Formats: sequence, C-alpha cells, structure tokens
Amino acid sequence: MTSTPQERLKLVGRAEPAAAALTWAMNLDDSDSPRDVIDALALALYVSGEQPHAVSLELEHVKPDAPLCPDDARVLRTSDDDGMRATLSVGDGWTLRVIRRTNGTAVLTVCAITEALARDVLAICAADATVEPESDASQVSMGFWHSGAHGPQRRERPITAASWSEIHGNYGTDISAAMQRLMALRADDVTGRLLLLHGPPGTGKTSALRALAREWAEWCQVDCILDPEVLFSNPGYLMEVAIGVDTYDESKRRWRLLVLEDCDELIRGSAKESTGQGLSRLLNLTDGMLGQGRDVLVAITTNENLSRLHPAVIRPGRCLAQLEVGRLSPEEATAWLNRELADRPKPVAGPEGMTLAELIEFRDERSRIQATPTPSASDTVGYL
Repeated sequence: MTSTPQERLKLVGRAEPAAAALTWAMNLDDSDSPRDVIDALALALYVSGEQPHAVSLELEHVKPDAPLCPDDARVLRTSDDDGMRATLSVGDGWTLRVIRRTNGTAVLTVCAITEALARDVLAICAADATVEPESDASQVSMGFWHSGAHGPQRRERPITAASWSEIHGNYGTDISAAMQRLMALRADDVTGRLLLLHGPPGTGKTSALRALAREWAEWCQVDCILDPEVLFSNPGYLMEVAIGVDTYDESKRRWRLLVLEDCDELIRGSAKESTGQGLSRLLNLTDGMLGQGRDVLVAITTNENLSRLHPAVIRPGRCLAQLEVGRLSPEEATAWLNRELADRPKPVAGPEGMTLAELIEFRDERSRIQATPTPSASDTVGYL
C-alpha cells in the first residue's frame, strides 16, 4: 500500500527508569531528510539521560582525508545531501555526530556518559584534522547566509579581492577620494552603521565592497546575505544573523559587515508600503534596539537615484558612508583607456562617459554571444 504525504512515521525512544529520564518521539514525513534522522538519533541517549553530557566543536580548513572519528568507532548512519556529509558513530559510552561541508568546515557533537569522555573523544577527532591555509594576500574570507530547509545557514569561503591600491584608478576622482577614506577606517573610527553605495549598474560597487572586505580583514568579518527579502520578513532569521557568534575573548571579537546587494525595493521612498516591516527592521538593525550592543554594519548597494531613496535611510547620523558610484566622465574614461590599453586602438568616450564594465569589456576584448531576430512584417505594422 502506498503512503500519502499525510501519513507519518514515528520513531519512539524509551528511556530506562531513572530520576531525570525523558521519553522522546520523532515524527517523520516526506519533508524530512536522512540528515534529520541522524540529528534526532544523535540526541536520543542525551534525551534519555544515559549520556547526559554534550560537547560541540567547529573546525575550519579540515583535511579532505581527516577521519574525524576514533579508530574504534562504529558507524551507524551516513548521509550525503546538499553539499554536506553527516555521520553518526558510537563507541563505549559516547555518541558522535559529524556534519562535514564541502567548503572544508565541520561541526562535531559528542554526547557521553561524562563530560571528560566527551572532550576526550572530540580531542581525538580533531587531532591533526586541520591544516593551515596557504597565505594569499588576494584571498579574503567571506560568509554567505541563506535560509534553507534547516533554517538559517552560513557558509564561509575564500573569495578573490583586489587591494584598493590596485583598483582605485577605476573610479572618478571624487568617489575615489571618498572610498580611500572608507578603506582606511578602523574599528575605533566607526560612527554610523549603514554604508550606502548607489549608482547605475556596472560602475564597480561590488568590486569596491570586495576590496573593502580585504582592507578591513583584520577587524571586520564580511558576510553576504543571499536572500535579503527573506531576512527582513523572517524575524528568526534576522535574529540569527544579527546575534552572530559571541566570544568572551575581546582580542578575538570582530565587527561584522552584512552586505545586501541590489536592495532597491527595501530602501526606496515607497519601501514602507511595498515591503511592510522590512524597512523598519533594517533601520532597527542599524541603530535601533536590535543593533544595540552588536558590532554590526550593513552595506547596501542599489541602482536607485538618491532622490528616490527613503529619507529615513539617508538621514544624518545613520550612514557611515553614502557613496554615489557613477560613470567615469569622458576625460576620466579617456585617461583610463590610455593607461590600460597603451598603444592599442581605443574607443572614443561619448559625452556621457563610460561605465567601468564597458571599459573592462573593451580592454579584455570580451565579445558577447548574441542574436538579434529579424523583424517580421507584423512587427512593423501599427494598430489604429
């Protein structure tokens, strides 16, 4: 007999009679994954009280061949799903769940009969499991947030970023000088919490943010929000991102810069009517109750003209930086072409100048694949 989506499978764990014992049940349906089962089974003996001590550890730069498991462990379950491998293993008095990601990070959780045993198992798993990354000045660590089937998820990976000294010539004189001031800021210099970069597409807003991530790497972690419309419509997701990871070691505490790209709907003048609470929650994150005590900055890129932005976004005191990144003027574009192309043939910059994307396309001799359909007779006939 085939099952329907409404039918559910229930796994029930019964605890041995004990003073602090609990029973547990997990309901499964077709929306659950094998990893959900591993997550539940990993906590079964912790819930029952048989293994009442749990300790977790996060690892970065994990070696591909690192076992992350004691030699005498017995593997009960494995799962490969959505770029993550989950493993459930057991040993004498302990249970180990390992979530291993393709980006070289892993989360280990051990439940054991004593806390000392749990920590010993973790130590064995972590021994010689990681490697120091090769030093590359052009690489900077960036986090990527999205809300998935298992709630808010953050993945960290290195990205390539040019230094500001390498790209400052890609911007007009005025905006380059303003960006230079921004790049030179340090934690003690922070006043406002909002960075606003606005201007036409292809003018280098994203390139500037990558350079900023590199220049601020010592004191600020940059995270890109892949689904900002979901972030500000889901309070739980927003809290997870805003709170981040606390540390009591002040020497290791860093600011965080949340990057929201192309958020025109969120900050334009009609945002309150079109996005509901999205604008209010953004403002609350930057200088409201939610942002108090959190070392969080928010960078927004938009193609909107300044005159169309919501006045609450650009009011004095809220913005750390408000930068209009525009086209290079005819003179600036010509100077860029002379510098980059040397003796090669050069286009003539029109009266409106050129965008950085147009200049780079010509410099790198990129040719796009395109086809323009031939107009048919019906396309040229008008209607009365």
